[in-house]
Amino acid sequence: MTSTVPLRFPTRAVNIGNLPMGADYPVRVQSMTSTDTLDTRATVAQAIRMIEAGCEYVRVTVPGMKEAENLKEIRDALRRQGYATPLIADVHFTPKIAEIAATIVEKVRINPGNYLPLDPSRPTSYVLEQISDRLSPLLKICKEHGTAIRIGVNHGSLSERIMDLHGDTPLGMVESALEFARVCEGLSFHDLVFSMKASNTRVMIAANRLLAERMKQEGMNYPLHLGVTEAGAGEDGRIKSAIGIGSLLADGIGDTIRVSLTEEPEFEIPVAYNILQAAGVRITKTEFISCPSCGRTQFNIQSALEKVQAGTSHLKGLKIAVMGCIVNGPGEMADAHYGYVGAGKGKIHLYKGQSVVEKNISEGLAVEALISLIKASGDWFDPAP
Repeated sequence: MTSTVPLRFPTRAVNIGNLPMGADYPVRVQSMTSTDTLDTRATVAQAIRMIEAGCEYVRVTVPGMKEAENLKEIRDALRRQGYATPLIADVHFTPKIAEIAATIVEKVRINPGNYLPLDPSRPTSYVLEQISDRLSPLLKICKEHGTAIRIGVNHGSLSERIMDLHGDTPLGMVESALEFARVCEGLSFHDLVFSMKASNTRVMIAANRLLAERMKQEGMNYPLHLGVTEAGAGEDGRIKSAIGIGSLLADGIGDTIRVSLTEEPEFEIPVAYNILQAAGVRITKTEFISCPSCGRTQFNIQSALEKVQAGTSHLKGLKIAVMGCIVNGPGEMADAHYGYVGAGKGKIHLYKGQSVVEKNISEGLAVEALISLIKASGDWFDPAP
């Protein structure tokens, strides 16, 4: 089949420690600790749970100088236990805190909306000069230590000056980020990542789309971090995250994602990978296609799907379809590698690609027959111990 998925928005590679993002690298998954950063033991323990769940970047909040200095203890404890996962410092206000953090961790996040006070009555040229004066020490340190910066804009914390110029809008979010980026470029610093976050999915999607367009116009190509902030918990948080992040991934936008749930951070990681898999941008497991069933289905499709999943869920990269009947099944599963399709009462046809290879197998034998077909075709491997 011919793919209609948009090409990924072309971004530069930015090194985050030993794990680059952007360019042709996989869309990375990250999360953030929720412990007291001064509690080294609790923060390290939580970070390890996140990493073992699949988290590729661990972000830590750094509200003050003591927390910035304690990043070294956290980093060293993780490294002693064999974890080389890059760390990110989340800094909102004081430039000096960011400067200390930049000597320790692999990336620092700053928020243009509250990183430094900007007089809304002064002309743009003066404001850019002020930003340059305050950013230049941080950029010098980042260059010396190979530290990247995320210019992270939040819809809920735009500066008074941006609000006066553009209002509480996606345009205001984009302009807030771009003026900081222009200063960084003027100081020959390019290890940047952008993020446009909002709890409103429509605002978040619009801001990221606008940023991608503006970057094209200005010749920029920085990686994009996607997330719906304050998404909530449970099903609500997962659905909001899937809509916001998934819509942009479907556009080809996004180089790293964070699912923000009001839950333990390690619970965010499976959701993130599921979103990436559903968007078709990073395949981490078997994909199952199955119909909801209808009156034409003459076998227990729910039970069949559970058995197929139990026997094949370790076959990363394969698409396996379980369909209720031959009326719509073969067409709807056209891009599946293998198909299990109802053919009559208690009877199953097996497909490889779009071709039927075995017909009218008894329902009780069909799952094993499907596994045998996968093995005979060379696509089987045993699950890891």
